[in-house]
Amino acid sequence: MTQKRLQIFYSGTVQGVGFRFTVRRFASRLPVTGFVRNLPDGQVELLAEGDEQDLRSLSDQVEASMRGYIRSANTTWTDATGQFPEFTIRF
Repeated sequence: MTQKRLQIFYSGTVQGVGFRFTVRRFASRLPVTGFVRNLPDGQVELLAEGDEQDLRSLSDQVEASMRGYIRSANTTWTDATGQFPEFTIRF
């Protein structure tokens, strides 16, 4: 299977509401790697690599769980680089 990279920039009320920890919890249940982090402009960045189906599952779970906080999600798909050994929260 071809590994993909999913990058999503979430905006809305996405900082200070447990967003990163929720993403990490969902990611820990899937064979994906990468990170989630807060950005200085108030957005949250999710960057994950894995099988496309697993990445779509992660995205769907995050959006279903946090939909009340998300105003928009800017999504980009590219080929995976294999640079991440695990999924982490970056501070």
